[in-house]
Amino acid sequence: MREEFRAELAQVSRLLVEMANAARLAMRKATVALLEGDRTEAEQVAMTDNEIDALYRRVEALTYELLARQAPVASDLREVITALHAASDIERMGDLAEHIAEISLRRHPAIAVPEELRPVIREMAEVADRIAAKSVAVLSTADAVQAAELERDDDQMDELHRQLLAFMLGAAWRHGVEAAIDGALLGRYYERFADHAVNAGNQVVFFVTGETAAS
Repeated sequence: MREEFRAELAQVSRLLVEMANAARLAMRKATVALLEGDRTEAEQVAMTDNEIDALYRRVEALTYELLARQAPVASDLREVITALHAASDIERMGDLAEHIAEISLRRHPAIAVPEELRPVIREMAEVADRIAAKSVAVLSTADAVQAAELERDDDQMDELHRQLLAFMLGAAWRHGVEAAIDGALLGRYYERFADHAVNAGNQVVFFVTGETAAS
């Protein structure tokens, strides 16, 4: 019974890594769509998000089945619960990438991001990709030390988000309300994508140590 339980947990872990890789890919495609006005890439994001949703449903089904059949306790129970929480965060990452792609599609064939905002959006995308990559690594290895680094990595995203908002609220902004709304939403989506990647990593910290990252 114990070997069966560990095998099923290993399957859940593989699905989480697959989800996280797909979420990272979705955000990369969404950024290309956004900054280059690429409709094909934007439409592919929706398909990738559907794949992430399907993987999430598989993780849900497996974890609920484990809880029902195996009745795990102590660290085993913690591992099952943290897997479910991490899956929820990754599923949300896919949704946020799709929101960015949707803004690109709404403005197509125009590029949704004014020229002045593109450098900071590009940098936010690079930080998001770096955090997502580390989240994948953490989920693959259960490395709590690397997981704890995600909080520091996220500080850079928060600073870029502040810069984006400050520029749009400043006197130099000349693109009107609609573009400002798009910019504010985009900044929020990238910032939240990073937050959910950090949360997924924090679940690994909790699984390994029994403590939340903030404790």
